[in-house]
Amino acid sequence: MFLTGLRCTVCAASHQPAPGRYVCDRCGDAGTLDACYDYAAIGETLTPEGLAADPDRSMWRYRPLLPVGSSTVVSALGVGGTPLVEAERLARRWGVGRLWIKDEGRQPTASLKDRASAVALARAAQEGAETVTTASTGNAAAALAGLAAGTGQTAVIFVPETAPEAKVAQLLAFGAFVMLVEGTYDDAFRLCQETVGRFGWYNRNTGINPYVGEGKKTVALEIAEQLGWEAPDAVFVSVGDGSIIGGVHKGFKDALKLGWIDRMPRIYGVQAEGSSYLADAWLKEEDVVTKPPVAAKTAADSISADLPRDRVKAMAAVVETGGAWVVVDDESILEMIPTVSADSGIFPEPAAAAAFAGLAEVAEGSQGNAPEGGMLDRVVVISSGSGLKDVRGVMRGIDRTGAVPLPVRPGPDGLDPDEIATRMEQWIRKLRKQT
Repeated sequence: MFLTGLRCTVCAASHQPAPGRYVCDRCGDAGTLDACYDYAAIGETLTPEGLAADPDRSMWRYRPLLPVGSSTVVSALGVGGTPLVEAERLARRWGVGRLWIKDEGRQPTASLKDRASAVALARAAQEGAETVTTASTGNAAAALAGLAAGTGQTAVIFVPETAPEAKVAQLLAFGAFVMLVEGTYDDAFRLCQETVGRFGWYNRNTGINPYVGEGKKTVALEIAEQLGWEAPDAVFVSVGDGSIIGGVHKGFKDALKLGWIDRMPRIYGVQAEGSSYLADAWLKEEDVVTKPPVAAKTAADSISADLPRDRVKAMAAVVETGGAWVVVDDESILEMIPTVSADSGIFPEPAAAAAFAGLAEVAEGSQGNAPEGGMLDRVVVISSGSGLKDVRGVMRGIDRTGAVPLPVRPGPDGLDPDEIATRMEQWIRKLRKQT
């Protein structure tokens, strides 16, 4: 293992990895820690040529860049290796040179959060912890519950009572011990934090555990490798707690330090209008360490956060790469679900659809976030979770297109070719907003 230490993102103090070490002693919960590695040694062990010859397509192909050693738990965690799909019709729609979608809906529990939970479970096993806990609006919880079911570890989950039914069903089916909290995600988070010290459970919580972002960074490493180690111009990421965008930033930084790419992409963070803590802080030049929580409310439950726990890393991802923060409303998010699905074959949940809505905003320049030089050339959108996670939210998006099934009677008399042709044409025009 090439992990050398942990560095506070606020005060830059160094800490040694140890059981129970999650945040900076001096800075508290705001002092999230960043994992540090011996990149010189890694560069001698891990190379693009070696990766190309590696038959293992999972995220563990990047193990020297991860904070885990050899473990039987790792072999049970088949996570990563999701496709990067080129979306030509969406590129034309938004005036983008080339557009790729990283489809994280193909993960074992259908979201990018599997990457984080896989690393957390491996670290827990390494530290001898049998029970792992987290608070979540659904995706992180499902990832932890599903993967823990495969490794035999125990998962204890805190979810707000507003979590989509499909996500709660996953947790129960996987055998997790579920606590449905009366209140918001932040209420569930605080309650979960209280139990960690009391019961000695391993803490997987986003923005507290310094290793979960290391799992999420593998999505950036895969993107770079799948593009032949030529970094894209821009990457669009939907943001709630800030851990995914922070992980994406870290992954590309790792690739740059190792000389695998020659430049960083601009990273665009997309937030829902009802949960825009980071976007507002960026626009008003506020300090995210001291900025108070907001009252978050959005249809995209997976990116709803009163106080983004990984806010320091999230802000750095945008500022250090010359990207921007983009705000999209719930209407745009929900309408984007059938648009993306029909034009790409990839089915995003509301939180994932937010990233596409953000790209549409930037491409149109409606928020003044268009890049210098005008057109976006090579763009990646991370679709962080499957639409099957929140069917109710998906149906709200479909309702906005006016698309409805055509009732027909069984038998040949129930099929009117002219009516079917007319209705199909109307359907396609509404779905793709053609005139």
